[in-house]
Amino acid sequence: MLRRSLLKAASLTPLATPFLNLGAQEVHRLRFSTFMPALSNVYANIHKPWMDAIEKDAGGRIKFEPYPSMQLGGSPGQLFDQAKDGVADISFTISGYAPGRFPMIEVFELPFFTYDGEGSSRALWEYYKGYAESDFKDVHVLALHMHGLNVVHMKTKLLKSADDFRGMKIRGATRVATQVISALSAAPIGMPLPQVPDALSKSVIDGAIVPWDTVPPAKLQELTKFHTEFAPGSPGFNNSTQFMVMNKRRYEGLPADLRQVMDRHSGLEFSGRSGRIIAGGDDAVRQDVLKRGNTVHVMGKSETEDFKKKVAPVTDTWIKAMNERGQDGKKLYDAAAALIQKHRIKV
Repeated sequence: MLRRSLLKAASLTPLATPFLNLGAQEVHRLRFSTFMPALSNVYANIHKPWMDAIEKDAGGRIKFEPYPSMQLGGSPGQLFDQAKDGVADISFTISGYAPGRFPMIEVFELPFFTYDGEGSSRALWEYYKGYAESDFKDVHVLALHMHGLNVVHMKTKLLKSADDFRGMKIRGATRVATQVISALSAAPIGMPLPQVPDALSKSVIDGAIVPWDTVPPAKLQELTKFHTEFAPGSPGFNNSTQFMVMNKRRYEGLPADLRQVMDRHSGLEFSGRSGRIIAGGDDAVRQDVLKRGNTVHVMGKSETEDFKKKVAPVTDTWIKAMNERGQDGKKLYDAAAALIQKHRIKV
């Protein structure tokens, strides 16, 4: 009996050894939290492939636990704190969902400032490294990026000029967006994207300002019928700064080689690629909207210039606010503008 037991144990030893070796390679599980739904362009074509690439590069020693659509609870405006406090290891959100918390990068949200997704994202990353690291001192930043040109989507009224905005109830994603809407004598209503469909259905808002890419998640192709763009070659209505950040202690606690894996998939290139992918979905959505019979209006140059004049005070307000914080607002504005021109995708 004893001999049989020893033989059985010996026969099992070669099979058990790989499992012991595998156990020695600790697997680091990272919780990823975002307000974006799993079927959105951003999650499906940026976040999911990014997680897959890191898992492969790390040889299985990093595994992600994704929580799209705020499955960890809270609100989109709390996602930064989820990463900072360790509720999530990594989070993605729009900085404007926490108004005033990231003042240094708000310059990229100013009206008629950015031209595209990829170039403005590269500019934003470079600006962050040079001027705005203080906004993110409590976390490890993985990416900062923008989207494509914003478009005005309306339920019942086609907007052909700045004057047509008067009295309209329009959703804006950020504090700067609501300031732009106010400058047009419209009624600004700030709310996260997931609340937009219900707000349109109940006529809480008459329309919303989002890029084409974001139309399907908000069901704007169904809930709105009129869409207004600006003159070709013009910068967009405004933009939103977006970020992916990681709990600082969690990042620093990774083995050195796994930190290198994270670094290879972060920074300038990932930021630029994210902006390119987001904006890359715009044209297909625009074509789908047209096929549905919706109206897409492109403002002429004179209407666009009139629009720019009416919203120019928003930029002056930001510069003044930065001066009051002890910064040189004009210097920051000029630096950001120069970086946008440096990285601008020429068409």
